[in-house]
Amino acid sequence: MAGSNSNNHPAAHDKSRNVGQFVVSPQLKTVYSILIFVGLAGLVVGLMRDPSRTWMAYLVSFFYFITLALGGLFFAAVQHVTLAGWSVNVRRISESLSAFLPFGAIAGAIFWVGAPKLYIWLDAAKVAESEVLTHKASYLNGTFFTIRLILFFALWLVFKKLLVGASVKQDENGDERLTEKMLKRGIAFLLIFAITYSFFAIDMLMSIDPTWFSTIFGIYAFAGLFQSTMAFMILIILYLHKKNLLVGIVNENHLHDLGKFLFAFTVFWCYIAFSQYMLIWYANLPEETKFIIPRTEGQWLPLSLLLLIGKFFVPFLALMPRWAKRTPTHLAAISIWVLAMQYLDIYWLVYPAKYSTEVHFGLYEICVYAGFLGVFLFAVSRFLSRHNLIPIRDPRIEESMHHHVTY
Repeated sequence: MAGSNSNNHPAAHDKSRNVGQFVVSPQLKTVYSILIFVGLAGLVVGLMRDPSRTWMAYLVSFFYFITLALGGLFFAAVQHVTLAGWSVNVRRISESLSAFLPFGAIAGAIFWVGAPKLYIWLDAAKVAESEVLTHKASYLNGTFFTIRLILFFALWLVFKKLLVGASVKQDENGDERLTEKMLKRGIAFLLIFAITYSFFAIDMLMSIDPTWFSTIFGIYAFAGLFQSTMAFMILIILYLHKKNLLVGIVNENHLHDLGKFLFAFTVFWCYIAFSQYMLIWYANLPEETKFIIPRTEGQWLPLSLLLLIGKFFVPFLALMPRWAKRTPTHLAAISIWVLAMQYLDIYWLVYPAKYSTEVHFGLYEICVYAGFLGVFLFAVSRFLSRHNLIPIRDPRIEESMHHHVTY
């Protein structure tokens, strides 16, 4: 593709004039400032009173928001690789989610301090007592765990710079060669993402119980990643619409397609969840059933049923009609519900490893989540306030401007 500047794209530039510039309101600043303060206070108090549980709450929220950040980068990469035109006007929203990754890296460094409270394979004495842990020690050990964590974040931050940085740069110079570069970089990222996110999910969540394993755990985590990412993108778009931004630029047709993705990955999550459960039930091996049994007994049974109903049946039925994916208030309600179920899913994966007979949920979990949410909102809002809300000089912007869904 030949290079160009803004004068070569007058139509695209003119159409972008009504997009508007996002300004972080004093109210939003107050909201995320309070959330961050509550999170820090809750973390400090929790570490003083119940460090083990507090670090579990930290892990759930840490993984939750890293998933959203990576989901935004993944969505943007897919659009580059598929040469999608319809999504140009929503791609910047997905890119904004990745703004949390640098903060996530800092959060990962903090988590490293508390990791010994969660993972028994970091205790040399317990490893020596267990034949299974000894067998897995070549992978599950502190040094290799630290190397992997650093490597994962380093790669993600590099690709964030390569993909999001190039997208923002194209706004300034209109160079169409950047579109070709982002395609190639997107292919590389998708390959790296498939490997790193799978191992990240295994390291963070599955290794909480190192004697249990699942060969499709990475795919299970990915299904939740994409579903929750679509939900958060929808909420951001609707929030911007309330601010009279992106009106006529991102319309009900774009929301319809995001709603279809949300619907599709609701089904995909259920398919993977059922596949994992069915294989465990069919094989009936002690090292696998130990994961399912605690979650289907006592206080955990209602939460397991809520997860099945709430993360599949509710969004599946609520998003099935065509009108449901084109009605902002309805779509917003379902998106909030999906995000709540995503938290429940991660919580359900983590907590029974220690609390196998009773559910523990309260101020520690709420406060830590609030802190992460505050930092996430700060990162996303700052990104959106510093950049154009859509890629104004993307060569496929006209297709997105005239996007229309007929089914």
